[in-house]
Amino acid sequence: MQRSRLWFGLLLGALIAVAQPVLARDIRLSTTTSTENSGLLKALLPAFEAKHGAKVHVISVGTGKALELGKNGDVDVVLVHARGAEDKFVADGHGVNRRDVMYNDFILVGALEDPLALRGSRDVIMAFRKLGEGRAKFISRGDNSGTDVMEKSYWKEAGVAPKGGWFVSAGLGMGEVLTMAGEMKAYTLSDRATYGAYRAKTGLGILVQGDQKMYNPYGIIAVSPKKYPDINYDGAMKLIEWITSSEGQGLIAGFKVNGEQLFFPSAAK
Repeated sequence: MQRSRLWFGLLLGALIAVAQPVLARDIRLSTTTSTENSGLLKALLPAFEAKHGAKVHVISVGTGKALELGKNGDVDVVLVHARGAEDKFVADGHGVNRRDVMYNDFILVGALEDPLALRGSRDVIMAFRKLGEGRAKFISRGDNSGTDVMEKSYWKEAGVAPKGGWFVSAGLGMGEVLTMAGEMKAYTLSDRATYGAYRAKTGLGILVQGDQKMYNPYGIIAVSPKKYPDINYDGAMKLIEWITSSEGQGLIAGFKVNGEQLFFPSAAK
């Protein structure tokens, strides 16, 4: 009798376990400070989590650090904005299934006084050349983020080696750099989304915009399950498929701050 009860108990426990819904594994996402600071992820991720029953844990850092987390197998998926670095990440075997997600643009911002008279220019290289010649205070991200990589390319093309007291390499995220630039009445390069979220706090104005060289595309990449078998590859692919679907792309298009659209969907139809 006792043995029968024991087997019955074990069988009942097994049936209960089978009947319980299987909880989806959490998904670890490393991404840029711009997607976090702008408020975009707070608008997107709840819809995904509700649909798939999985929690997305966000690590918000510069693009370089976000990719490094992927290289180390510390995250399942990355959402970044530095196409050259993204392609290398995939080519080196760290990531798979890169997809275009969205784009916005970079802008050069500064105090309304604008001592170098850059306002209204659509030539970013000429503007950076004037920054080097005028030696007005400039705050650089200095953190190997996508914005930092783009800024360095502008200095190089302008033929300027930025150094000296006028050039501050902050090693900080975009929101913190915008705050510094506002306090110091300095110039800085920003993505439009983070600037939109911080504009009222900083008093900075847009001075240079519209150059094709300021185009800022974002891509999403799953970390390679071949290299890191224990990552949540299924969860990563669910997030990738969702954010590039009509639902995800529609939410990106509908995300606005103070009535302004900050990101534009770009996933292949």
